[in-house]
Amino acid sequence: MSLKPSAAATADMAPPTTYILVALAAILWGANFNLAKPVLAEIHPLVAGADRYLIAAAIMLAITFINGERPPLRHFKAYLILGLIGVFGFNLFFFLGMTSTSPVNGALIMALNPLLTSVIARIILGDRPTQRQWLAFPAGLIGVAIVVLGAGAHVHIARGDALMFLANLTWAFYNVYVRKLAPTDTSSVANTAGIMSTGAVALTAVALFSGQAFLIPGPRAGGALLAMSVTGGVLSYLFWNAGIAKLGPARAAIFMNLVPVASMVIAAFSGAPPNQAQLLGGALVIGAVTFSALSPGSAVAATPGYPRVCAPPLAGTCTVDAAKDAAEM
Repeated sequence: MSLKPSAAATADMAPPTTYILVALAAILWGANFNLAKPVLAEIHPLVAGADRYLIAAAIMLAITFINGERPPLRHFKAYLILGLIGVFGFNLFFFLGMTSTSPVNGALIMALNPLLTSVIARIILGDRPTQRQWLAFPAGLIGVAIVVLGAGAHVHIARGDALMFLANLTWAFYNVYVRKLAPTDTSSVANTAGIMSTGAVALTAVALFSGQAFLIPGPRAGGALLAMSVTGGVLSYLFWNAGIAKLGPARAAIFMNLVPVASMVIAAFSGAPPNQAQLLGGALVIGAVTFSALSPGSAVAATPGYPRVCAPPLAGTCTVDAAKDAAEM
């Protein structure tokens, strides 16, 4: 008889600081949607994406080297493919979308990602979504439709909302392909550094070829960009990894509901409180994701001892062995 504690027992023994770290990671990711606005007021979307990941990749590479590692060149092909999908593709649609949609709309559209990922995983990987996931997905779509269409009599989808949905779709594909391509013989910190680096190079190349100038932003835009890079790109990833190792993926996934909530609260304090459509649609999306995540067989409920946890939008990459990585940090 094994004396190894169950995943639930391990989570119950987690100290309060673990819950604080996971909650902070989700709140920092939610703040990214609000921080994007002052950045895009001064910086072109292509340059903003490149700047953000040049900074984040440099920090992650420094952390990797401090840990005595480096992204292995033998995994360059995997890093390139994942960097093009998860960093270049996602950030291209994200920053373009945020030029013409609200932070709350963006956060609520992205909140559907776990359910969208489970559907795409069914198509590409053959994973079988649970009954709860099949029930939750249309409810989540209805919630997003309410957010996007609002309460108006005319059916109109804003360009920014459509681009944010493409960003959501891109990240869902990334979450699926990272399961197939992410190296398992390298720590997630090194993998993240490699993926961020290839994505940053791609974003920079496209920005340069499009003729955009890399200018030094003003204090407000520069501070917001730095916050997106450091807190929303690096610290949130490290906090999430440290918490996921003790809580387990299923329990930690519930905290992702704080992402749109954080964006709503920040928007309210900034003088733009959520409207009725956003509140109603947000409740449907959050309820659907929670209903799905509580399912014992959901995609987020990975096998204890070998959790494969895909980080949410703007985070970085997939943690193949969260417990091992947390111990290495």
